[in-house]
Amino acid sequence: MTPLFSRRAALQSVSAGFGYLAFAGLSSMANAKTPTASENPLSPKPPHFPATAKRVIFLCMTGAPSHVDTFDYKPQLNADHGKNGRYGGKLLGSQWDFKQRGDSGLWISELFPSVAQHADDLCLIRSMHCNQPVHPAAQTQMHTGTAQFVRPSIGAWTLYGLGTENDSMPGFISLSAAAGQSSSYGSAFLPAIYGGTPINAGVRGGGGMGRRFGGGGSAVPDIENSRYTSTQQRKQLDLIQSLNHEKLRRDEHQPGVEGIIESYELAFRMQDTMPELMDVSGESDATLKMYGADGGATERFGRQCLLARRFVESGVRFVEINHGGWDHHTNLSTDLPNRCNEIDKPIAGLLKDLKQRDMLKDTLVIWGGEFGRTPAAQNGDGRDHNNKGYTTWMAGGGVKAGFSYGETDEHGYAAVQDKCHIHDWHATILHLLGLNHEQLTYRYAGRDFRLTDVHGNVASDIIA
Repeated sequence: MTPLFSRRAALQSVSAGFGYLAFAGLSSMANAKTPTASENPLSPKPPHFPATAKRVIFLCMTGAPSHVDTFDYKPQLNADHGKNGRYGGKLLGSQWDFKQRGDSGLWISELFPSVAQHADDLCLIRSMHCNQPVHPAAQTQMHTGTAQFVRPSIGAWTLYGLGTENDSMPGFISLSAAAGQSSSYGSAFLPAIYGGTPINAGVRGGGGMGRRFGGGGSAVPDIENSRYTSTQQRKQLDLIQSLNHEKLRRDEHQPGVEGIIESYELAFRMQDTMPELMDVSGESDATLKMYGADGGATERFGRQCLLARRFVESGVRFVEINHGGWDHHTNLSTDLPNRCNEIDKPIAGLLKDLKQRDMLKDTLVIWGGEFGRTPAAQNGDGRDHNNKGYTTWMAGGGVKAGFSYGETDEHGYAAVQDKCHIHDWHATILHLLGLNHEQLTYRYAGRDFRLTDVHGNVASDIIA
């Protein structure tokens, strides 16, 4: 009987045997029900219906910004300042003035003077609510639709449904993801290739990098190999891939192994493409200034917004930028202005840049946190968690511009009109991308899963 492997091949396989440990777990994954792509699982796939958005930039404010101090104007809250609220505690009016902005007349706080200049591009959703009143669970629900057990994030679902347009970059990137929140960009039971790639970007690089800040090597773990040349890496990878393909030949169909083959190839290609995209030395001084990436408190977030534009321009499907420090139980009067100042100019720069490149029309920009804050004071100068009513906003990607959707009560405590649950929010985002949230499913553990579980209605009133 002829042996399956030669002696040399057997010895080689021993050195690479660790790979089979990964294959064993991944190879049990079931196949997708969404329209299949070509041999590359990340190849672009057609949407369920014509889309208005081709890509997403999600500006995630970790810690939950106070909606009643930023985008949800409540004059009655100010009028009742100091009175005992029916929600517990004394009502705390906003310390900052709201003004009607742009031709649309949207009410926006003075904390966002630069974003306010783009009021006529914004679609404010002022009736958000979710089930989770604590940060970790609410963050998980915001990203995955549930806090009960680990499920794929919205970025992973988007990539799974549509693929990507750059085969040398991850289709889903998470910039400065919060520690311990891997579920926010994870793929869970979807093939691993659809998971997000975390990048610690925004810190100026050393070693004379100058304007490259955050070059691919330091920002993406394990993307550089100091031991082998590119030719040597290719030979090493070819050996591993020969074992992978032999596994596929014998089993005929193994989605998990197919995903691993592509992820190894993607990582190899990223070595050239990622550093190039993260090198902004070719950007003008005017562009850096527009994003606030030229120094000061806005520099870090400004760089991330600039990188997000470069990523989506290159074909990346979903980019999330994480910005923390919004959990203001105390020191609201000083800390909230500081946080807003860090992001205001960069976000305005991003919107302006996308618009002048004619990209805003099919790029969906989303801003929001996991919930809002209470109208009642906490610790004298703070606000507690509030999942019953809060604000997010969208811009571009086919949403109505200069539009306000939904309302909270007169004090901003609970959503009362055109209520938008997190499931509805997810359904609407997928709809703008041309995906039917009820049809975008994946069979796992004997049932068909989807981002919205068995819930969700598209907020059709916000669609242009």
